[in-house]
Amino acid sequence: MAPIPPLPSREDVLRVARSTSDITGQLLDTAGNITKIAINTLDPRDGSGQEVLRVLRATTAELAEASASPQAQEAFYRIVDTLTRLGASGAPLAVHPVSEPAQALLTALGDSLLPVLDAVEPAVEEFATALGDLVEAMSPLLPATAGLAAGTLLALTPVIRTAAEILRDSSPELRRIADALTAALAPLMPLQLALAERAAAAGAGVVRASLQPLADLTEAAAATTKAARPVLVAGEELLVAGLEQLQPVLLAGASRAGRVARAAAVRVQAAVSPADERGLVVAVVPG
Repeated sequence: MAPIPPLPSREDVLRVARSTSDITGQLLDTAGNITKIAINTLDPRDGSGQEVLRVLRATTAELAEASASPQAQEAFYRIVDTLTRLGASGAPLAVHPVSEPAQALLTALGDSLLPVLDAVEPAVEEFATALGDLVEAMSPLLPATAGLAAGTLLALTPVIRTAAEILRDSSPELRRIADALTAALAPLMPLQLALAERAAAAGAGVVRASLQPLADLTEAAAATTKAARPVLVAGEELLVAGLEQLQPVLLAGASRAGRVARAAAVRVQAAVSPADERGLVVAVVPG
């Protein structure tokens, strides 16, 4: 016969009752705060509630008017039709036997990529930060780049439109080309498949044979790099020191080139711009 569990003590009952009352009080305080926020928002005395209701009415009216237009109805119909077609064409793929290897491939890729993503996450974050700083520093050039891109797109638009019209008018010829290519390449597919299988087998053999020497070479290169690390560090220090010594010379050369360019620009502008009209100077000689 199972033993009867002991009854809770008076302290346990008081502790449970105290925690229950605290939680109930917190819930009531939260409900009271939410009620106060709702009353203050919709209170008609200070005008805020009326303003909120007015904005809601105007927004819903504009949405209703916009959705009732023929353009919106046509867009909704096209969206629903596209989703229906995607569902109808994608449903057989979910139960097709080909989907099972695809799902297995995706699972394997996900399991193998997670450690790689965890390893490269700090580098990616640092690269993203550096890229953001670079974009922020290049922000003065962005308007000019956008204008150049817009001009390029505008220049390419007639060419693309003409090409589309030519291809649309030449659809019979394109169909003949496609049929001819299909008829020519169809007999070659079995031969290409056999050659691909032989190439895959030969490539697998080469890879298996070269992995051991490659591992030995990698270990030797790592050992050599580890041994030559002081030399590499010394070379880097010499290179950085040389750049630091060349920095004043480069800055002075750039400043001098800038002054020469500005002077040449002033002379060219003075030579190209029309000469100022000379005024008539009148001198008054006392009699």
